[in-house]
Amino acid sequence: MKKIELEIVALSHSITQTHSYAVVLGEINGLRRLPIVIGGFEAQAIAVALEKMQPSRPLTHDLMKNFMNAFGIDLHEIIISDLQEGIFYSKLVCSSENDTVEIDSRTSDALALAVRFGCPIYTYENILESAGILMEDNPPGKKKKVKQESVEKETAEKTDLRSMTIEELNSLLSEVLEKEDYIRAIAIRDEINNRKKK
Repeated sequence: MKKIELEIVALSHSITQTHSYAVVLGEINGLRRLPIVIGGFEAQAIAVALEKMQPSRPLTHDLMKNFMNAFGIDLHEIIISDLQEGIFYSKLVCSSENDTVEIDSRTSDALALAVRFGCPIYTYENILESAGILMEDNPPGKKKKVKQESVEKETAEKTDLRSMTIEELNSLLSEVLEKEDYIRAIAIRDEINNRKKK
């Protein structure tokens, strides 16, 4: 399968949903975005590395990088290799002097290590097709600045997505994407995908 390279384009925090974050990966030279819900610790680990902050003591992912470096292991790439029941699965492609191995990893941990090693992030077409969101208003090749942003809760957030038409869902999806509310966009995208399967 052909690999598609991604980059981290946003890290979004919802102040209305405790410990709920989304890291948004963008297709390089493409319009699709892949939002992935992650935990607070992993979001912090990714943000620290993106901002090139130096904590006084190594965080867990820094420790892992130091450990790998000490034993001559290099992280070449990460691959978001599967999506099952809304859960993303990833692999770390590592090599030493004698061997190259793929190691199973949570996607959030893989992304935190990828930022630290500066290695590429890949996924496959079928994953982007089923879980990706098309961003029509961003021209291809234009990089969006990485940022961390609080997303305000809308009054209508409690709207039952199941009672909406496909047209209404697509319109709502466009609105929340403009506001970069990726947490809400994931729920809307999933509802649209569920209807397409029926």
